[in-house]
Amino acid sequence: MASLYLLIPVSLIFCALAIWIFFWAVNNGQYDDLEGEADRILFEEDDDLSSKSGQQTGPSAIDHSEHKDT
Repeated sequence: MASLYLLIPVSLIFCALAIWIFFWAVNNGQYDDLEGEADRILFEEDDDLSSKSGQQTGPSAIDHSEHKDT
């Protein structure tokens, strides 16, 4: 029973801290664009990268000279 006098205030402080962190994240724009980063990673713009660097990217850019059939 004596441990409840410690655990209940600690759990209330922990819950209040979690709620404060959640509202801080919402107010700072952490949840504004949930799908933008996923789309950026999955569908990167290869056209812009290859035209700027002058190098070809993708499967056609692989050098197959080492893999000769004998």
